[in-house]
Amino acid sequence: MAASETSNTRKLGATVLLGKGFTPGKLRGLQRISNPNGTLTMLALDQNSSMIEMANKALKTKGIDREPTYEEIVEAKLDMMRQMAPAASGVLIDAYYGAMPGIMTGSCPPEKGMLVRVEKSGSPKNSAGGPMGEYEPGWSVEKIKLMGADAVKLLAPFEPGEPISAEHQFALIEQVYSDCKRFDILFLLEPVAFPYGAEKKTDKAYFDRKAETVIESARQISRYCDVYKAEFPGTLGHESDAQLIDNLHALSAASERPWVLLSAGVDYPDYLKQVKMAMECGCSGVLGGRAFWKEYFLQDGAEARTKFAATTGIQRVSEVGEVVLTHGSPWFAKYGMSHDDFANIRTAEGWPARYAPHARGAGGTGGHAVRAGEVY
Repeated sequence: MAASETSNTRKLGATVLLGKGFTPGKLRGLQRISNPNGTLTMLALDQNSSMIEMANKALKTKGIDREPTYEEIVEAKLDMMRQMAPAASGVLIDAYYGAMPGIMTGSCPPEKGMLVRVEKSGSPKNSAGGPMGEYEPGWSVEKIKLMGADAVKLLAPFEPGEPISAEHQFALIEQVYSDCKRFDILFLLEPVAFPYGAEKKTDKAYFDRKAETVIESARQISRYCDVYKAEFPGTLGHESDAQLIDNLHALSAASERPWVLLSAGVDYPDYLKQVKMAMECGCSGVLGGRAFWKEYFLQDGAEARTKFAATTGIQRVSEVGEVVLTHGSPWFAKYGMSHDDFANIRTAEGWPARYAPHARGAGGTGGHAVRAGEVY
């Protein structure tokens, strides 16, 4: 094509994204879990231990003293997914109960991104009460990639002040980060603060250090992921709103990756307030769970539970989603990019031979170098 026929718009090389860690698989995953404007409204349904506990309490209120069955937890996850996912940009689910049924039944809508959890629920703890995370038995980043999911999520409770747990968790984070690079899949990292030693989550000492834990954790480990899932840096009512805004700005500055806000099981009105504050301070969206649906198991019977998810649940996701769409910071803004920049990115000829050099190319090159102008 003659030079006069080409666009006058300056093209950007693929290195503008490759240099930021966005290879094709990672970028595609991020596109799939994002809203069209680059913000993220994600629904978390990967909680196993907490769902089992909630379902168990609901059974006991009916005089039934037993654990919920595998099938009951599966059906609860599918029900909430069907009713609430339409208002989300992506859905986070676990492998054990939800991922395969979610795909096969269409409960996770095909047009919505799917994130799958990689960690074991209820990992062991050391003598100080610090979590020592593990992969879910029989599960891996490779399997998440093979099943067609868009992203991997790792929950890795992290407390810089408890060094034995922190170093163990750091090694796990690095391993998952490396695996996600190898299999070219998006990685969301979720560190959360935890009480250790003789502390309880209701202690003043825990509240006093939580904000710094959240911010310092971002400083130390946010570079080892593609999207960082953060706790609210502080506690409504414990610090002033002005202090919480300062904390949120500090978290945005500390995070080297676009970050989204988790819900940590707070009541929905508090979560909505947290979301509104966070979106004004550089946050790119949400990955919320129990704040949206924790009353689900309190409803009387399957029909009432479905109605709750189809009304209150989806309304909450929609309301938060509107805040995210209107006030959230697109993920690419973290890298000084605009939506229009992507239209001008091009790869150099011969990129398939250079992509993922550790992966086996079925055709091979037989020692033959790829040359410009060759057609395959």
